[in-house]
Amino acid sequence: MRIAFFDSGMGGLSVLHHAMKILPQEEFIFYADEDNVPYGTKSPKEVLACVDAAFRFLIAQKVGAIVVACNTATSVAVKIMREKYSLPIIGMEPALKVALDTFPNRKVLVTATAITITGEKIRRLIKNLHAENLAELKALSQLVEFAERQEFNSAAVEKYLRGELATYDWKKFSSLVLGCTHFNYFKDTLRKILPPHVKILDGNAGTINELIRRTNLSPSLITNHQSLTTYYSGRRVTDSAELTRLEKFLQRLDKMEAIE
Repeated sequence: MRIAFFDSGMGGLSVLHHAMKILPQEEFIFYADEDNVPYGTKSPKEVLACVDAAFRFLIAQKVGAIVVACNTATSVAVKIMREKYSLPIIGMEPALKVALDTFPNRKVLVTATAITITGEKIRRLIKNLHAENLAELKALSQLVEFAERQEFNSAAVEKYLRGELATYDWKKFSSLVLGCTHFNYFKDTLRKILPPHVKILDGNAGTINELIRRTNLSPSLITNHQSLTTYYSGRRVTDSAELTRLEKFLQRLDKMEAIE
């Protein structure tokens, strides 16, 4: 099956990276809206327009499913896209349920972009899980900009994260949830900052499990995946420098995969 992974930028590669390991036999398209990244600082109307343009392009590529590998785009636009198109559309959901199931009655910090944190979708998730007294929300939007320029573990990144997370009494928390796919690139710095008992969780595995459920695909033991085509805002990526940049993101994700 030809499956599209869509994000505002390079964060969605973290979801695709997981899919390529679980479903290596499938044909993948990665669409990064590099002309309009970041989405997290835009208005919902602007994000919806960007997502709509990306979907029109991807539908024209005759994909069998679209994974919206972007929490911000999911929050703003997935419901509308599902009403508009009939193919399977899988969105991102912060791994709050996983955190609460694993560590009952312990607090969870959900980090995301500002537009996700203030959106109705995350509020509804918290309400549905009866987690009003357990879930706290924190916007870390600047991490998107760090990620896009491949500044993963610099002194500036560490200073930013230490400053943003300094006020939390971590003895009360079980986990920190990465509610933006760009945040997966910073697991090592977060692990350095957070106490050992605080787990770092993301929604990538849950998203790919939902993709498998919705499409009836089967995981494979094949180890060499060959079919990946990348587009930046509708332009196919063929430049060697950009392909090298993409490979560096994937290599970074290889290193981050085992960090919890």
